[in-house]
Amino acid sequence: MYPGTHAASAPDRPAVVMARSREIVTYGELDSRSAQLARLLHARGLRAGDVVALLAENHPRFLEVLWAAVRSGLYLTAINRYVTADEIAYILRDSQASALVATAKLAPVAGTAVADVAGCETRLMMDGAVEGFEPYEEAIASFPAQALPGQPCGELMLYSSGTTGRPRGIRRPLRGIEVGDPVAAGGALMCQRLGGMDQRSVYLCPAPLYHAAPLGWARGAHELGATIVIMEKFDAREMLELIERERVTHVQAVPTMFVRLLKLPAEVRKGYDLSSLRRVVHAGAPCPVPVKREIIEWLGPIVTEYYSGTEGAGMTVIASAEWLDHPGSVGRPVLGTIRVCGPDGAELPTGATGSIYFERDGTVFEYHNDPEKTRSVRHPEHENWLSFGDLGYVDDDGYLYLTDRSAFTIISGGVNIYPAEIEACLAVHPAVADVAVFGLPDPEMGEYVHAVVQPAEGVRATAELAEALRAHVREQLAGPKVPRVVDFQAELPRLPTGKLYKVPLRQKYLDRLAARPPADSRTPPAAASSGLSGGVR
Repeated sequence: MYPGTHAASAPDRPAVVMARSREIVTYGELDSRSAQLARLLHARGLRAGDVVALLAENHPRFLEVLWAAVRSGLYLTAINRYVTADEIAYILRDSQASALVATAKLAPVAGTAVADVAGCETRLMMDGAVEGFEPYEEAIASFPAQALPGQPCGELMLYSSGTTGRPRGIRRPLRGIEVGDPVAAGGALMCQRLGGMDQRSVYLCPAPLYHAAPLGWARGAHELGATIVIMEKFDAREMLELIERERVTHVQAVPTMFVRLLKLPAEVRKGYDLSSLRRVVHAGAPCPVPVKREIIEWLGPIVTEYYSGTEGAGMTVIASAEWLDHPGSVGRPVLGTIRVCGPDGAELPTGATGSIYFERDGTVFEYHNDPEKTRSVRHPEHENWLSFGDLGYVDDDGYLYLTDRSAFTIISGGVNIYPAEIEACLAVHPAVADVAVFGLPDPEMGEYVHAVVQPAEGVRATAELAEALRAHVREQLAGPKVPRVVDFQAELPRLPTGKLYKVPLRQKYLDRLAARPPADSRTPPAAASSGLSGGVR
């Protein structure tokens, strides 16, 4: 199923509802507009396997670009709207995009990005005319709203977030089927199995659509004929208002959103009617156990967690009842067989922490133009064992637990320390709005534990608070996990998807340490000081 199917039977059913503007796009409009754009792209010479890029905020016409690509056999590359012009240009070149659709809100960065990009000849701008771009609305209006004679099914070609390096495109082969073929509706199957969704569902998308999970769930919801309510930007209180106002049945969230919801005053949380909710699905990062437990106590046993990635190498799922019996787990596999391996590639016994691989049969992904990166996520001896780069272990019942990203492991005195555990401990402290933990060089221990905290609203960043936070960790975790340094920043570089740009954040501290005189660089900062400023901020 795809929007054209639902447009034929229920053209006036809302396909998209924008949260703040209340703008509605019906299935009839979604089908017509996406057909017009598909015809424009075809007229400009794009054929099956070509790439159309989209640079947009959460916009009422975002999903019509998705469906224009999917019904034309094209790859859609939705670009992170928060990256720089240089990164956008890199993605356009690397993907070999033949067309770019952008919005007037992002016109300055879009214009700079395409200035030196060859090959991307079709450039369309929504919401206004900008030099170097055609007005999107006028351009598609000259094409009929009927489907092309042939509608090969296209695919997403998204780029990794780049939190640990240059973003890389994840490309899968086209399947050689028509968009109306029932087997093309893979997203619908996910929404049904994980969320119990159908055409009567109202799905709330609080996250940026350029990200794999929100875009994949939105595609699946449209394949089912459901209504999608799109938040222009996440706000905890507004999310509750929308659930009540739009009678939302399904939400897909990340743990950062849970933390912000739980930090609303109790009287605010209790003031909204959330009885329409049937399922709350979350992924994207490990969820602190106290946060998950409190969410289930508040919303009921309707919370389902899954662990996967843009690459689609594998997936685990866990429902509320299972999680309460296995707190902290991300579930058992529903796609692929889990293999936990040591540094030498050998499989480890149950309960041992190592690199997580999923054994898969059939077609696997590749990183576009990067065979070395593709090889790096495959087991050295098993071509079909694939990894997202995470560490974890499996318990006696087959449930998977994540410890951290392998790239972020701190090795102090020969002991592996996983920042995610410390971050989870600090995240639930009432004085903390956000936190990042990483290792910095230590001449004796190899690395020491460094925490950067964004204080909660109204909380002052002081040496006393830093010491209180260290004491809080000391009460909960082993001594080596207590941060030697607690620094403060007004805001951490976290994407709206919930992912933290930890690598560039850590690099700022490494650069500062490298600039110190040799005598100073041998001594890490004092416990409550800032590695950047030399004092609490």
